[in-house]
Formats: sequence, C-alpha cells, structure tokens
Amino acid sequence: MADPIRVLLVDDHQVVRRGLRTFLEVQEDIEVVGEAADGAEGVARAEELTPDIVLMDVKMPGMDGVEALRRLRELANPARVLIVTSFTEQRTVVPALRAGAAGYVYKDVDPDALAAAIRSVHAGHVLLQSEVAAALLSQEEANSPQGRGGSLTDREREVLGLIADGRSNREIARALVLSEKTVKTHVSNILMKLDLADRTQAALWAVRHGVTS
Repeated sequence: MADPIRVLLVDDHQVVRRGLRTFLEVQEDIEVVGEAADGAEGVARAEELTPDIVLMDVKMPGMDGVEALRRLRELANPARVLIVTSFTEQRTVVPALRAGAAGYVYKDVDPDALAAAIRSVHAGHVLLQSEVAAALLSQEEANSPQGRGGSLTDREREVLGLIADGRSNREIARALVLSEKTVKTHVSNILMKLDLADRTQAALWAVRHGVTS
C-alpha cells in the first residue's frame, strides 16, 4: 500500500479541526499529522511536519490564510494547500488562489467530496470552479505580458495544455509517453519561461491564451 497522504489542519475553530480530524482519520489513505490554530502556527507546523496537504482556513486571527500561503511560498514549502472556507465571495477565495492555493472547498462540503478533493490536489490537480476561474482570469489579464508563449517548445505547449485540462504529472506522462521526471522538467521550464509561480497560474494562462490539449 502506498504511503498515506499526510494532512495538516489549520483552522482557528477547535470544533472544526476536531470534525475534520474525526472524518479524515477513518480514511485508510489519509493521515492527520498535526493541527494549528492560526496562520503563523500553521506555517511553523508545516515546516516542522512536512505534510503533503495543508487544509487551511482563510479568515483567522493574527496571520490569516492568505498571508500564510505567501509565507509558505517564500519558504518554498512543497505542501499543497487546499482552502477550506465558509466564505463564498470571490473576493475572499481569489486572493488565496493567487497566493498559491491549489483549490478550495466549503466547510459544508460532503465528507466524501472532501476526501476526494484531498486526493485530487495531492495527485497534482487544481480545483477551480468556473466563476472563480473567470474572476482570476480577469484580474490577471491587465497585468499579464503578451507574447511569452512564443518561447515555449511544441512539447511544452502540449504539457501546458494538459495542465489546463487538470492533469497531474503522472497523467501527463502517460498521455505523452514520457517519464514523470521529464514532465516535471517541462513544467519547471514552462513556469520559468512564462514567469509564473505555480500550476494554477499556468492553467489560467493556458486558458486565457487558448492553449488546450
């Protein structure tokens, strides 16, 4: 059996953390490795525990979820962050995605859907709803330099199109008959050439510029 997905819970409400832990601990492929009550503690615990996934609330006292995401990016922490929020406004969710979150779910999400979201993000997918993706695109459009896609090779454009389609590195490798290591190299080159921070931004760039699989 593969190693379980290591999850860190970051939420200022103990009841929420307890509920998440209770459900996730019955999942055979998911292990809750720790908890934190605010963003600052969450960053520290992420550095200490090296989880695969961080379930992060947005609104917390002190350092909020968006600032914690920025700190994790500055520290080059490899954990992928899934936002768990009770706020449905785009003005709350969009800054978190721009700061590096791999997706988001709402606190009233069905438990099985939450487990599926954790597995999906761990596999390298980006979880975006259409209206939030549109909001991200409109915000990025004004600041995005044009023409950088011309520096991509044909293979990199293929990989980028599959990223936009929500494929993980493993799925891209299978589709293009490449090794995962080669795909990771292509992804790194794409991010560097387009001056993008992560796969979420790459997927949005691809959609905006019509690069599809």
